[in-house]
Amino acid sequence: MKRFFLIANLAKEFVPETRAYIRECLEKRGAVCRYMTDYERMKNGRHTPGEYVPEDTQCIITIGGDGTLIQAARDLAGRNIPMLGINRGHLGFLNQVDRTEDIDAAMDALVNERFRLEHRMMLRGTVFHEGKPVFQDIALNEIIATSAEHLRVLRYDLAVNDEYLNEYAADGVMVATPTGSTAYNLSAGGPVMAPAGRMMAVTPVCSHTLNARSIVISEEDRVKIGLLGKGLVTFDGDTSQKTGPGDYLIVERSHMETVMVKLKQISFMQNLSNYLGNV
Repeated sequence: MKRFFLIANLAKEFVPETRAYIRECLEKRGAVCRYMTDYERMKNGRHTPGEYVPEDTQCIITIGGDGTLIQAARDLAGRNIPMLGINRGHLGFLNQVDRTEDIDAAMDALVNERFRLEHRMMLRGTVFHEGKPVFQDIALNEIIATSAEHLRVLRYDLAVNDEYLNEYAADGVMVATPTGSTAYNLSAGGPVMAPAGRMMAVTPVCSHTLNARSIVISEEDRVKIGLLGKGLVTFDGDTSQKTGPGDYLIVERSHMETVMVKLKQISFMQNLSNYLGNV
């Protein structure tokens, strides 16, 4: 790889210095390193519009926390540009590089193509009102339906492949990818899934039913969540859509994927053990 684009969360500590150091590491190896100007970043906030990323970009490097990488994955979905995360956040479970002293070695591995690629599935969610689609977006981690009213329990009808499954009285119902299984899904008591897996977890959030449990379904399945009150559907904690009684949400696998650069030989189980030990 020789052509890189950096996406940095400049609000985090030491990120400007890290960005400058990464650029130095890459350019001394003959690589081209670009990023949005301060004006472009101020204009677009957290987002990185696709038109700012050159067509010949071979790798995206994000600098920040997991949220920075997830935002980049959503903004650039469909481009299939491999992504590597440099952690300057709290946990950084998705990021491959944590320590400053590891950055130079990581950049050397990228330039000399000593890595493998991991394809992560994404979700597509569509909100329907009176039987017609009114909003659609994608998610790398999870799509969640909650009540639009603070601390108000909502009732949800759940069907998989148009077959009725259950009704929940809960704070919410989420559908998570394997990537998102260690995020909100884990906090809600959902199952942990290997990140390269092809499945979805449907997890009720703070259910008021004692026998409510998560279920794991295949990537080919289609989840329908009926909202029996005023609700809110949120995609990766970013975009959202209000819903009313009788509206419903369809969640299914997106045809788009996030391509992640895998540098470390550490196993998923070891990485998970390290992550859980730091929570």
